[in-house]
Amino acid sequence: MKNLTVYLVRHGQTYYNRYNRMQGWADSPLTEQGIQDAENTGNRLAQLKFARAYCSDTGRARNTARLILRANDSSLITEPEETSYFREQFYGYFEGANSSETWYMAGYPHGCKNFAEIITNYSIDASKDFMKEADPFHDAENSTEYWHRLLQGIAKIREENQTDTNVLLVSHGTTIRSIVGKYGTNQFDLTKSPLNGSVTKLRVSDTDIAVDYYNRIEGQL
Repeated sequence: MKNLTVYLVRHGQTYYNRYNRMQGWADSPLTEQGIQDAENTGNRLAQLKFARAYCSDTGRARNTARLILRANDSSLITEPEETSYFREQFYGYFEGANSSETWYMAGYPHGCKNFAEIITNYSIDASKDFMKEADPFHDAENSTEYWHRLLQGIAKIREENQTDTNVLLVSHGTTIRSIVGKYGTNQFDLTKSPLNGSVTKLRVSDTDIAVDYYNRIEGQL
């Protein structure tokens, strides 16, 4: 039975984060705070030996992963492997739009005024379906499209890593919440977004994923 430990990190703060903009497949650079977020996380993970490191194919994830690996004293890896499988949810027409206004538009037809109400009254997967409905071009990913992509990434990690090894994965806020929502058995408050640079620890077997903790920025990892 394969047993992997995945340290799932949210990228450092970006300018779109700072300005409260929708940031899925759209990208923006790390702010000075975002660089510090990544460096802080790298210092906290410095003693862990990673067999592999992955990130989404966005600049914000790539640069965060590089800064984490630069601080790592225990691994031989210097560059993460980029893959589109671990991109953030695609928001279609709403990429770059004001986040609060966007989630109001997506949730209002369903009696919700913001993202927290959507996932509390429905689910994170429902939020994806609502986003696609609200998108006038219907280009945004719904839950089926999103999971078809993401599960290929999880399969890749399972296939490429040996048992009892550590894996670094740098991804995105909604993606982290989606994974924890699917596999975390209602243990965690997902109305709270994972902080930039936070660590979520997963134990990945051949058939399942367990979430040890979510959105940790200090303490034992």
